[in-house]
Amino acid sequence: MEVIRTEQLLRQFILGKEVIKVLKGIDISIQKNEYVAFMGPSGSGKSTFMNIIGCLDSPSGGKYLLNGKDVSKLNDNQLAEIRNHEIGFIFQTFNLLPRYTALENVALPLIYAGISKSKRLERAKTVLEQVGLGDRMKHKPNELSGGQRQRVAVARALVNEPTILLADEPTGNLDTRTSYEIMALFDALRAAGNTIILVTHEEDIARHATRIVRLRDGLIESDEPNEPIRLEIPPNLEDS
Repeated sequence: MEVIRTEQLLRQFILGKEVIKVLKGIDISIQKNEYVAFMGPSGSGKSTFMNIIGCLDSPSGGKYLLNGKDVSKLNDNQLAEIRNHEIGFIFQTFNLLPRYTALENVALPLIYAGISKSKRLERAKTVLEQVGLGDRMKHKPNELSGGQRQRVAVARALVNEPTILLADEPTGNLDTRTSYEIMALFDALRAAGNTIILVTHEEDIARHATRIVRLRDGLIESDEPNEPIRLEIPPNLEDS
């Protein structure tokens, strides 16, 4: 089942009299339950592409289809609706609210979905247990390690049961051991049926994916299947 399709996707920016072409015609198809890593040097267009896929930006031309819907024609309110229900975001900087507990941070997206408080907290508790933080729900971000904060961010991305997870340099602020713990978590999420799209500049992180797409100068340089690294799945995720 196809989740994402782009056809001749273009993005350009106008600076004064200069037109800067960042994406120059991207054609790609991503299937449900794929785990795709996007790589490329600075300026290759990978962040711009991720922003369009995540409905944070709109293309200048071409098509973007998400679950068969032409996203490139939607207005701001419709894009916000898709972001809230179809896409889970995981960022390098975690983006957690410091005064909120882990449980409250994870439940936050459900407020916009109009879900009652009791159901919000119940769902947030379930996904925190899924990522191995059942004993840290009442802790605030400054009481958690970097890896634990990223797990909270992953739980928050999962809480709306999105179609796809978008991870932008998710291990960029973590040490090597913690990075591998987060990647083991991603492996488990993919095994549980999630579609994961990852942007990274680190080869060893990209090697966890089942497919690696390399961008250069706004175009796809290569798009190859990959035999992924397999790390030990945390015990609490084996049956999830």
